[in-house]
Amino acid sequence: MRIRLFPWLLALCLATGVAQAAGPLAFATIDRSGWPTPLINAADFDTASRAEILMFGKALLASEALDEKALKQRLGVKQLDLKSIDQVRQRFWRLLLNNYQLASRDCEGEAFCLAVRNLAQLRQLAASFTGRSKSTYGPWAEASARFHQQYLNEQLRLAALFPTVSSEIQRIDPAEMLGDELEDRQFLLTFDDGPSPRGGRTDELLEVLRAYDLHSLFFVLGDSFQARLSQSSAGQMRELYDNQCVGVHGWEHKSHSSWGAWQNSVIHSANLANRTLADEYQPRFRPPYGQRRSDSAGFFKAQGLQLMLWNIDSQDWSRKVSAQDAIQRVQTLMLLWRRGIILFHDTHAKAAQAVPALFEANQHNGVQWLDCRSLR
Repeated sequence: MRIRLFPWLLALCLATGVAQAAGPLAFATIDRSGWPTPLINAADFDTASRAEILMFGKALLASEALDEKALKQRLGVKQLDLKSIDQVRQRFWRLLLNNYQLASRDCEGEAFCLAVRNLAQLRQLAASFTGRSKSTYGPWAEASARFHQQYLNEQLRLAALFPTVSSEIQRIDPAEMLGDELEDRQFLLTFDDGPSPRGGRTDELLEVLRAYDLHSLFFVLGDSFQARLSQSSAGQMRELYDNQCVGVHGWEHKSHSSWGAWQNSVIHSANLANRTLADEYQPRFRPPYGQRRSDSAGFFKAQGLQLMLWNIDSQDWSRKVSAQDAIQRVQTLMLLWRRGIILFHDTHAKAAQAVPALFEANQHNGVQWLDCRSLR
């Protein structure tokens, strides 16, 4: 018996399969206890930053020697777009060069301090880098090499699939915020998928943020927001998010690149948040999974919405990533990218543990936690 698969069902199956394929096979985590010194001041931050930049650069350089067959096997994909991978590699090298030069401005006498004037010199330095110039860095170097190999796999997998499955790996439109447009050492905390039911993890996290005088951006799901609103009132919702910022994540956590009702999802959730919160609401949209249509820029502009992605992902939603894993991963990526939009989820308990640890580890080293209320 032959089973007929209707065209719409076939399209749905293909879209679902591809969307699932965009996710990494494993998440990069690291034990930073091998790094010998805390990040007490700006010089400490820069030393650690130079080391992570060179280690990632070494992994990135090695990946360029892989042919298409080897890349497919390494990334666990059946098809890939080499042009997309090349674009991402080039963008990474531009960022690494700029970041290394920023981290090396006043590093005389510090570890891993060699002058780099251009990309060719950075590539040469990364190729020869081992991280073991001093014996005290040996344990870190081993852990960092593993981390950056796996982290690069995550990024190249997204790049390989990007022409078919959009994600945070590249902009589709220049107006999209990714995180690399922030100033050096500026970081914005963002939280997806809330709010939780009353008295839940969103409430716990907001108490933590207020205790540290942090002002962050929450991307709420319309259905969860409506459910929480029905438990309380508009006044209580404004009190919940007082002095924070709220954007929208769609009405449901579905891919907005393949969902037929994606425009209604955006409009409905934005209208609900705007009329309920007023002062706390910001006209910003974050697509679930980072997936959006290639022709959607005009729609967002017409709605007065800015699309915000991220460049530092904590992966705190995963059961395979502990709170400590998320903390160490984010810290390492802060050193690597030196600026960015950090993604957590307020519906998971790990964010409330990670925020204090990151704040305390970066109190006096030049890190600035961006106030969401200052965004333009």
